Amino acid sequence: MPADSEKPQHIGVFGGTFDPPHVGHLVTAVNVCHALSLDRVILMVANVPWQKVGQREITPAADRLAMVAAAVQDVDHLEAGDHEIRAGGHSYTVDTLAGLAYEHPSARLYTIVGDDAAAGIHTWERVDEVLSLSRMVVVDRPGDKVILDGSIAWIHVEVPRLEVSSTDLRARCQDGRPLDYLVTDPVLDVIRERGLYGIGVGA
Repeated sequence: MPADSEKPQHIGVFGGTFDPPHVGHLVTAVNVCHALSLDRVILMVANVPWQKVGQREITPAADRLAMVAAAVQDVDHLEAGDHEIRAGGHSYTVDTLAGLAYEHPSARLYTIVGDDAAAGIHTWERVDEVLSLSRMVVVDRPGDKVILDGSIAWIHVEVPRLEVSSTDLRARCQDGRPLDYLVTDPVLDVIRERGLYGIGVGA
């Protein structure tokens, strides 16, 4: 049943694989939340990220959700989203937005993407519906600008450039290099407790 009958909320949807979630994800979410005065930013964990299927082995969704929940547990206005995991199958932003719009019919939704994802927006499933259901927020980083579709009313938010990526973090785990300060301590605890990325339980 739809939940909203109160003051309309402004909800950011920041989707990703989060394999693992790192400080760059948090910096992005916090800065967008502040810049746009959002009530909530949901870090939406993809169940099966269709654009990455077949490229590499993906950590089980339940483990990725646990890491995101740990990452945001003490951060105001940020929360972990399990909508796509509960829905099952491949994860598409349009389906997630439609579900949130039903749950919160008076809310204003904002889809938060990096500039690289924004440049490829026309590869998205049912992109016209995505654009009708939400405002598009593109995260700009210092340096060379990516050329975007000028017909879309992008909201630009600049965030600090942090040279950290989930790909690099997984490689660091394989090489035995530390993740300290690249992921938060609660995320590192989940990685160790669950023995993720080749790190032994309790390491």
